[in-house]
Amino acid sequence: MEPHAHVRALARRVHEDFAADPSGHDWWHVWRVWQTARRLALAEGADVYVVELAALGHDVEDWKLERPHGTLRGWLEEIGVGEGVIEAVEDVCRRVSFKGAGVPDEMPTLEGRVVQDADRLDSIGAIAIARTFAYGGAKGRLLYDPEEEPVLHGSFEHYKSSSSSSLMHFYEKLFLLKDRLHTASARALAEERHAFMERYVEQFLAEWEGRA
Repeated sequence: MEPHAHVRALARRVHEDFAADPSGHDWWHVWRVWQTARRLALAEGADVYVVELAALGHDVEDWKLERPHGTLRGWLEEIGVGEGVIEAVEDVCRRVSFKGAGVPDEMPTLEGRVVQDADRLDSIGAIAIARTFAYGGAKGRLLYDPEEEPVLHGSFEHYKSSSSSSLMHFYEKLFLLKDRLHTASARALAEERHAFMERYVEQFLAEWEGRA
């Protein structure tokens, strides 16, 4: 099977498994990350084959998702991906998630940096706003608690255990992502998206407080 056939086969499998996810981590999130990652890979000179497989598989074993998806390695082996590529893809996917404001990113490869940037771009902007409240609703979280203060989590365990309101997620993660992107291509895309989120939160708070 040729590399492009591996990509198509993995896309079909992920589509089948993620189509009904209600938390903002559905197939269309994966699809956007895939398309953006491919675009960034071409611009930055990364290995497009590894990038596409990692982008498609980046949420298969994500700790935030409660549905069992099987293992990414199992899926890649089933479609005939070689061992070296599987190891590269697994390494990217293990590292890709945001793990807290105080936890440094450890992404040694260009392919990993491209996929992480693509995933983070889907957490910046208009769609990111929708995904934030979809995830909060799926987890039973409040929209906003005026008595709450943002927490810049110093460890992955602290971040995973957080149950803060959806609006706090902007301060605890989304507003931080623009400055944690790796590639020039991603940073250019992030500027307007970040500004849009800032305007949205300003309007949200103005309406909440009766000022607008």
